[in-house]
Amino acid sequence: MRTDFLVIGGGIIGLTVAMHLRNAHPNASILLLEREADVGQHASGRNSGVLHAGFYYSADSLKAKFCRNGNSALRAYCKDHDLPLNECQKLVVATSEAEIEGLHELKRRGDANGVPLELIDEKQAEVFEPNVRTTGYALLSPTTATFDPVQICSHMRDKLKQFRVEVRTGAPYYKRFSGNKILAGNHEIEAGMIINCAGLFACDIAQDFGFAREYTIMPFKGVYLKYTGSDKPLRTLIYGVPDMRKPFLGVQFSPAVDGTIRIGPTAIPAFWRHHYKGMSGFNPFEMASILKWQAILFATNAFHFREFAIEEMKKYRKEYLIQHAFRMVKNLDASKFSEWSRPGIRAQLLNTRTLSLEQDFVVQGDQKSVHVLNAVSPAFTSSIAFSEWIVKEFVK
Repeated sequence: MRTDFLVIGGGIIGLTVAMHLRNAHPNASILLLEREADVGQHASGRNSGVLHAGFYYSADSLKAKFCRNGNSALRAYCKDHDLPLNECQKLVVATSEAEIEGLHELKRRGDANGVPLELIDEKQAEVFEPNVRTTGYALLSPTTATFDPVQICSHMRDKLKQFRVEVRTGAPYYKRFSGNKILAGNHEIEAGMIINCAGLFACDIAQDFGFAREYTIMPFKGVYLKYTGSDKPLRTLIYGVPDMRKPFLGVQFSPAVDGTIRIGPTAIPAFWRHHYKGMSGFNPFEMASILKWQAILFATNAFHFREFAIEEMKKYRKEYLIQHAFRMVKNLDASKFSEWSRPGIRAQLLNTRTLSLEQDFVVQGDQKSVHVLNAVSPAFTSSIAFSEWIVKEFVK
């Protein structure tokens, strides 16, 4: 079969890219391929569901630009389509005096990015959230919220079908024959343009097209510990000041869209791409490649990987994770944090030449194919704005 545009991957980036393709090319044929039985089955559907404001990132980054604009766009999408949104806001707290400068740095970044933030004192923070614990000051982010990622993905899938975008599930990418002809599922497909949004598999596909030669994917497992009590002891997101040397924001308290309180997420190095639990999704070839690069990172301690990996592995113990998080709150019943959430895998792009994790969005392409190589957090928040840029920048 032949199609004008072929989108590979039914996560949030693939879905929003298809949406913008339809807006830009109302008469074109568009086919979206997803390897699983439905869209949003991996990183997007297992997302933490936090609508980020966009103040963690340097002002010259794609993340800063698209997170700020994506926050407004995704909030509007939820409200326009009556999808649940918990306007819980967020407090970033300092667990020691040494972290107060980190709050000021985040405030400077927020100001540079045009993100509303308020630096408040300890007493003001306690009025806003009585259970919060901070040292001296806290940052209040009024545009942070939480949403249901599964509902959003499902809603976008249905909207695409209404607008004559074919969504074909159970069709994993296998290989490229030549030009823009590929084998996916049981079909040979030729496309005028291919947009690769395959997440954990995006790097492999890009290499079939001559891109991403200096990259490989490193998977990290993220999981939350859920509060199982019937009460709601927190009403807002509570984050600590992140260690800017590390690629992730660290552990936080997060009220889900239904108010359920969670501690997490972790960022534990995974050994294969679908390493959710036990031996599920085991792939010996993936494991061999990933273990090789993990060993190199551990030996060289690139980006402090050795300390980071050891610290994250400790979070498999509930007691350790709880102790780590409880520095940010006053009175919670630790015994009620007793159930693990469904794990997700972050597809983090490793530059094999510099041994560094790419911290910004990375896209490569030409007139025939485009490859979204690094769509890490806050990619869900950024998705509508980020995908609009991809279509405008790469699809002529």
